[in-house]
Amino acid sequence: MSPEQLIAENRQLAATVEQLTAENKQLRQQLDALKWQLDQMKKTLFGARNERSHPQPPGQLSLFEDDEATQEQPPDQKSEVKSHQRSKPRKKHPGRAPLPEHLPVEEIVLEPEEDTTGMILIGKERSEHIEFEPASLWRVVIIRPKYLRPDGRIVIAPLPDRPLEKSVAGPGLLAHLEVEKFVCHQPFYRQIKRFSRQYGWNLQASTLDGWHKGVCALLTPLYEELKRQMLACGYLQVDESPIRVLSGEKKGKSHQGYQWVHYSPEKGLVWFRYRRGRGLHGPREVLSDFSGYVQCDGYRVYDKLASALSQIELVGCWVHARRKFYEARDSHPQEAAHALAFWRELYAHEEKCRHMDAEQRHAYRQAHHVPLIEKFRKWVSQQRQDTLPKSPLGRALHYFEQQWPKLEKVFSNGRLELDNNLIENKIRPLALGRKNYLFAGSHSGAQRIAMMYSFFGTCLANEVDPFTWLRDVLERIATHPVNRLDELLPPKWKQAAQLDTPKPAALAETPAE
Repeated sequence: MSPEQLIAENRQLAATVEQLTAENKQLRQQLDALKWQLDQMKKTLFGARNERSHPQPPGQLSLFEDDEATQEQPPDQKSEVKSHQRSKPRKKHPGRAPLPEHLPVEEIVLEPEEDTTGMILIGKERSEHIEFEPASLWRVVIIRPKYLRPDGRIVIAPLPDRPLEKSVAGPGLLAHLEVEKFVCHQPFYRQIKRFSRQYGWNLQASTLDGWHKGVCALLTPLYEELKRQMLACGYLQVDESPIRVLSGEKKGKSHQGYQWVHYSPEKGLVWFRYRRGRGLHGPREVLSDFSGYVQCDGYRVYDKLASALSQIELVGCWVHARRKFYEARDSHPQEAAHALAFWRELYAHEEKCRHMDAEQRHAYRQAHHVPLIEKFRKWVSQQRQDTLPKSPLGRALHYFEQQWPKLEKVFSNGRLELDNNLIENKIRPLALGRKNYLFAGSHSGAQRIAMMYSFFGTCLANEVDPFTWLRDVLERIATHPVNRLDELLPPKWKQAAQLDTPKPAALAETPAE
């Protein structure tokens, strides 16, 4: 074989080796990606959803925390185990929590069985416990005497208004049913069984369903007023959550619908709306009349929404960006640990300015957050050059770079939150509820569910008792002026209730025994 042929054969072998090396690298990359996807599926099915790597210690104010941040505490106590000593921290018992002072008190005095005549009382031993009685039902009978006037006319008092005409359900019972289902997550069929078991009252499911529809029809104008108040805010957080619906179009089949959730962090207004799909038409129909900031995750529909509606500015969520690095901690432990340490430091600064006003928080962020973020972004750019795009770390780096314009927008205004966690908390009752009632019976039923979650979410955001609010609203809404419906929404309702409630008199000091 001539030297030229040997050189050509060596070049061919080198090219084959290079091709096989590239194919091997590609196959390894695909294998790593598939392993990562399999791990994520296993964690979704069987693992905990908590993103902390260990339980949060008491008193810790930081939102995120990692193992390397844990500092070793000096041992307070040691116990000997065979041939070595093991450090065992001494745990301090926090003690029993104090009992609520506002609860009514029933005092029981137990005298000794023997005769105490002539004895001197030297003190009293006190012990307390909490007792409970189930809620009670009672019948309200309204008797209206009728009188005959000399001119022959009959005089009788008018019948008080009731939320639902020709219904035996009073406002308290209706409010209880709604709160039990949408706040305590007890479906109507469970409540029917409880009424039968505890009170011997056998209700029909169709009766409760009719009451629920009547309540929602009565509250529809207030629901629309809540929407108007929500759209008047200049900053909203938006998210969506699935819900199964028995559509009735195909027998035995269910439909995957979505509850679109809108939340105003500044005014504490929550507004749910049901849509059959997850496409652009859902948020566009609502936010076409809105102007301001919309904070969301990386779902592409929101980018299309901002392109279609010029008056909207999208704001990113730093928690969603962190989540990608958290998912990459098994395959890239060193890089993921560096990223998670950045988030820990970022939220440590955020905790210090969380309760400042908008101007003060903006100034604090410019001084502390921005330099930290610029340093981290340079690290991201360097890592992208040496990281496979389809690896877990590569996906995290790509997501961060893709979301950077929206993430950066957070620091343009002190009104804006770092993340979407507030609206995630508003969705949690929906997630807990659908585990119990499983699905909505119809599309209109899913919209009624959205209405009740809107009201109760707004109540909880404003620290208003849902039952007290709904019972009062059901008593008043039929005769309340339409142009003053905002007075019945939880924020203004709470202000009026605080003004109307007399302050309790100071308790007299009890003399010492």
